[in-house]
Amino acid sequence: MKKRDVLVELLIEKKYTISFAESCTGGKMAAAIVDVADASRVFNAGFVTYSNEAKVKYAGVKQETLNKFGAVSEQTAGEMAEGTARQNYADVAVGISGIAGPTGGTIDKPVGTVCFGYYICGTVFTETVVFPNIGRNSVRDMSVEHVLDVLINELNKL
Repeated sequence: MKKRDVLVELLIEKKYTISFAESCTGGKMAAAIVDVADASRVFNAGFVTYSNEAKVKYAGVKQETLNKFGAVSEQTAGEMAEGTARQNYADVAVGISGIAGPTGGTIDKPVGTVCFGYYICGTVFTETVVFPNIGRNSVRDMSVEHVLDVLINELNKL
């Protein structure tokens, strides 16, 4: 069974809904869930919030957060997750913002840096992962796989 199937099954079992705010993954997270036949039972909505303006408008990120920490930050990803959960009345939400490359990296945030925000039943936690710089789509795919792993792990604890 694929991880996306396991996640959807867990969400159904727990009667949870899920939403996403995606930047660098550009909708790949939502697509992974929609690939599962029963996704309509758990998937509320997904936003591709590529621009900062979209992060503010659709995911509820504060402009001050973007100004202080930048789009690729745990603070922004956390606000993306929480705002998306609130907008879509979701039990689970994920915010993803990163630098997939091949350009855009800095010394502090190299290509492959992806920040994740997770909202699960009122609790928000964040993390940053620096994936190997092995190509834009590889970073995006590794981000999706990472989210699936984290959500499966966290939901199995509940």
